[in-house]
Formats: sequence, C-alpha cells, structure tokens
Amino acid sequence: MSKISAVVQRARAAFESGRTRPVQFRIQQLEALRRMIKEREKDLAGALAADLHRNEWNSYHDELVYCLEEIDYTIKNLPEWVQDEPVEKTAQTQQDECYIHSEPLGVALIIGTWNYPFDLTVQPMVGAIAAGNAVVIKPSELSEHMASLLATLIPQYLDKDLYPVINGGVPETTEVLKERFDYILYTGSTGVGKIVMTAAAKHLTPVTLELGGKSPCYVDKDCDLEVACRRIAWGKFMNSGQTCVAPDYILCDPSIQGQVVEKLKKAVKEEIFGPIMPIVTVRSLEEAIRFINQREKPLALYVFSNNDKVIKKMIAETSSGGVTANDVIIHLSVHTLPFGGVGNSGMGCYHGKFSFITFSHRRSCLVRSLHKEDPFKARFPPSMPKMARN
Repeated sequence: MSKISAVVQRARAAFESGRTRPVQFRIQQLEALRRMIKEREKDLAGALAADLHRNEWNSYHDELVYCLEEIDYTIKNLPEWVQDEPVEKTAQTQQDECYIHSEPLGVALIIGTWNYPFDLTVQPMVGAIAAGNAVVIKPSELSEHMASLLATLIPQYLDKDLYPVINGGVPETTEVLKERFDYILYTGSTGVGKIVMTAAAKHLTPVTLELGGKSPCYVDKDCDLEVACRRIAWGKFMNSGQTCVAPDYILCDPSIQGQVVEKLKKAVKEEIFGPIMPIVTVRSLEEAIRFINQREKPLALYVFSNNDKVIKKMIAETSSGGVTANDVIIHLSVHTLPFGGVGNSGMGCYHGKFSFITFSHRRSCLVRSLHKEDPFKARFPPSMPKMARN
C-alpha cells in the first residue's frame, strides 16, 4: 500500500469509528480551525507573502476573514442544519413520519488552488467538517509555502487522522485521484476539472467543480460611470487580477467607451498592473446579451445600470454561476447565497448552508407503524374490487 493510500484508508477508518457523528465534535473541530487562523495569522500572512507577495492587509481581508466568517456562521447555525427536516405528506401517509435526514457522505477530497491558497482550500473544508465528513486536503503545489504551512498547522489543531494534508505536484494528485472518495471538490481550470471528473467517474464519486470562465461586465449608458469604473477596477486588479470571479471584459456602448477608459485610468491612478481588460463595444443591451450567450457560461456576470429593467433583463436572458449588479465579486461574501458555476464554469456549489448540503447525503425517511393495517389492505391480494371479479 502506497503512502497516499495509507493516509486515505486511515481517514476512512477514523470516519467509520463514528467520532464525527456528534454535532459537538464537529463544532469543536471548527472552533479549533478558527483558533488556528487567529493564533497563526502572522504565519499564514507570511506564507501568502512568500507565495503571492501579498501584504498583511490583503492577506487578512482577501482570504482569512472569509474563512473566519464562514466558521462563525456555521457554528451558529449547525445545530439547526442537522435537525431532521419534516416534509409535506401525501393523503396516504398522514399517519407516518416523513422527513429528510442529513448524514455525512464519508471521506471528502478537497483540491485547492494557488491564487487563493488558504481560502479556497479551507472554506470548503468548513462545510465538509460541519457535515460530519473526514476530509483529505490537497493544497496547490504552486503556492508551496502555504501548502507546507497547512501540512504543519492542521495536524496541530485538528484531528490528525480525520483531516490529513497531502502535498506534492501532478504525480501525487494523480495518485490521490486513484483512491475512492465519497465526494471531491476541486477549484481550478476547466482542463484539469475534466481530469478530476474522469477520475471521480471510475468510483461514481460526485463532484463540485469551481472552474472560472470569462466573466462579462456590462456597463449601461444610464449609470454613474465614476462609481462603476472604480468598483470594476477594484475587482479586476484585486490579487493582481488572479481571481476567478474578476470581471474579464467590459461591454459598453461606443458613445461611452472613451469615458470608461479614462475613468478606469483614474481609478487605477498610473499604477502598472499586469492584467489586461478588453473593452468590447455593443450598440444595445440586446447585442450585449447575444455576445454573452454566444460564449461559454461564465462563473460571474456583472451589470451596471440605474435602470432596474436593464438589470432584470440581463439576469432573465443570460446564464452564469452568479450575478452582482452595480458592483463586482460581492455576491461571494453572502453566506446565504450559493457560490458555484454552470456549464463550462463548473458544477455544484458551496458557502454557508449550501456547503453543509453539498457535503451531506439528504436521506429520505418514512417511518410507519405496524399497527392500523386496515387502510393498507387494498395493496395485498386479493385486492380487486368485487365488481371487477364478476
């Protein structure tokens, strides 16, 4: 048995021991994860600086704070989420118990990405722990300092058997994908997403794939261009443009193109940034919608307008993983909204309760009494009505 196989088998054995079943255990692990982030904030910021040249402010506000908020929200709501969920009954089941019971799937694999190597590895982990799973973490080898730090810190704070970290490059990822998991969440490119899904299919393992996609940004003539361009510039150049939901290109009327360019320059203030943002002119909202719909479905779509009808039409006649109107990226920060893609930008979703649901099996349960048999006698032979027998 390889080292990676042994790690996965140990996680499965730990899950099968039943110790993740009590809600209090899950909360204790989440509290330990929160403590890790707070106590080792300087170390985490240092790893982000070494990998991505981030300063401490960006490290906290672009990554750590989202995980802390997710943990707080989950701990607060988990006792409610784990309760059996009663459902509406049929006429024939009025005397029965009918409910949905959420149970952990088993051993989940989370494959992180390099551009947000902490948040996009740990935030989905929060939901997997909350749902009662064992979690195997595979950080991106491209952010090597964070990958190494996670492998050091997580066993110091969390259960060593249930939440192992596996490091390495393509060979190790290939090897870990040969193992059988009960769920896989991967964040990265569409090309690698197809490889992950192919490997998962061999075990009929369900997946959530967060894959990106070119996110359009429609700027209507009827909007405050100063505000719109400042918000677009913030989202575009955040993390040097390496954000999966960053606006990728602007669609606007030719009459305002020059103003958009000037106001973007003003928002950026001469600072030299690497990312490129094309501006494509369209002569109508309908042309912008056609342009978007002729391409693969994006992970996010942005529309700036003072006209609510423009916003509603853009939402109604396009498809994307998510939408923010009159700002960018912010929909990710709302715990009650699912984050995920559609089509080429991915499948499945997480954040808040949606993470708990993603990493749970929602089990249909009907409990019936062995008494009161008369209402069910028609099911059993001879069950034909008297007239039919004649």
